[in-house]
Amino acid sequence: MNEDSNNVLYVYGFTQAGLAPEAAAAAMPQAEVSEGLLGGGIDESHPPFFRRNGSVAGVVSRVSRSEFCGPTGEKNLQDLAWLAVRACRHQAVLERVMRLGPVLPARFGTLFSSLASLEGFLRKHETAIARFLQRVGSQQEWAVKGFLDQARAETQWLARRRSEKPGPSGSSPGAAYLREQTLRLEAKQALDDQLAEACDALLHELNPLASEIVPRRVLARETQHAAREMVLNWALLLPAAAAADFRGRIERANAEQQPAGLALEVSGPWPPYSFCPVLEDTAGGQGRLSGGIEP
Repeated sequence: MNEDSNNVLYVYGFTQAGLAPEAAAAAMPQAEVSEGLLGGGIDESHPPFFRRNGSVAGVVSRVSRSEFCGPTGEKNLQDLAWLAVRACRHQAVLERVMRLGPVLPARFGTLFSSLASLEGFLRKHETAIARFLQRVGSQQEWAVKGFLDQARAETQWLARRRSEKPGPSGSSPGAAYLREQTLRLEAKQALDDQLAEACDALLHELNPLASEIVPRRVLARETQHAAREMVLNWALLLPAAAAADFRGRIERANAEQQPAGLALEVSGPWPPYSFCPVLEDTAGGQGRLSGGIEP
């Protein structure tokens, strides 16, 4: 494969070297396998391939350096339409690798300047990558996000409280105002307590299914006036066999929490973005090598 001066290697992630077909692997110690095996890549002109080193392999394809670097690259990385298409392609390659075996996903936009720099990186981190792939095995990442409709929950709580303990009749406007403010403070505290209890109960329910559960960043509401606010964001590492049970438990929790204004949303399966080790690049690569597109 000739290396064009404008070409660099785009890295989707890392996997076990044994995923490459044995015949090709026997033909070359560091086999470049692929056409057809992993479908299309970030650049439709250059299909992804495996680049082996020892017991691990990078999942890579050629891309034009100028697409990701320099003035054109900066413009592209700020173009949501350009990003969306390529983020989907990145994810699609990882999903195809996952069907073959475990994968350590790289962050979107991870580049290496040459095969030599990639091989140096693989030599340095072979043990860490192999250990991660062995630990993950056939497990997949699932995301659980919780959204609270605060206004709806507060309205329902206040209605129940007023029904249970109506205020004294004939009270002055000042007394009625103070009572209303007190009720609203009580509502906030009660809803905070209910939310904490609901999250603890859900965590207790999901713990037996997952090998790991980690919190992710709770995102701010999209607009100041949005009805729902994110209050929970978890990533779970689940065996494939536990997926159906997991979704069933979320459905039951949703039915129980709906009256309180809490809605749970599930996405997955994803490559295990949230569980990757941090692999520092000192071998001539570019970009970030751990983490990923948030599920």
